Amino acid sequence: MVAGIAGFKDENVAARNPSAILLRAWINEDTFTWLVSAAVVDEYVEVLRRCRVRRSVIGTVVNLLREEAELVVPRHSIEAQPDPDDAPFWECAAVGDADFIVTLNKRDFPQSRLRPRVIEPGEALPSLHPRDSLRRRRRRGR
Repeated sequence: MVAGIAGFKDENVAARNPSAILLRAWINEDTFTWLVSAAVVDEYVEVLRRCRVRRSVIGTVVNLLREEAELVVPRHSIEAQPDPDDAPFWECAAVGDADFIVTLNKRDFPQSRLRPRVIEPGEALPSLHPRDSLRRRRRRGR
């Protein structure tokens, strides 16, 4: 998320890194359903603040997620290893039945412990379940 914020600067300027390209694809082309939980959004805000991103940009990101992402509510805790601070992302992926997790730090999301495919920005997105195609059609119809 943080690495892709450059994609929000100007729609007329080409995204310059894989993270920004992924964000632009989500916003402009509806290429996938972004799953978030309240804890995930809180984590994004905390990291953006630490990176000294302007409050107005943080507000834009939060509003966009609230409008366009799918909010899930984790029902139980998951022990994320090796980094327990990543538990909200593991829980969100589990309850949302995610097909993939995109991260710049694959080391903290060991594929052997997760059902969703773990990829980096710039990698091809995995094929989606038929249910995801249906969800995307419903979302467009709102």
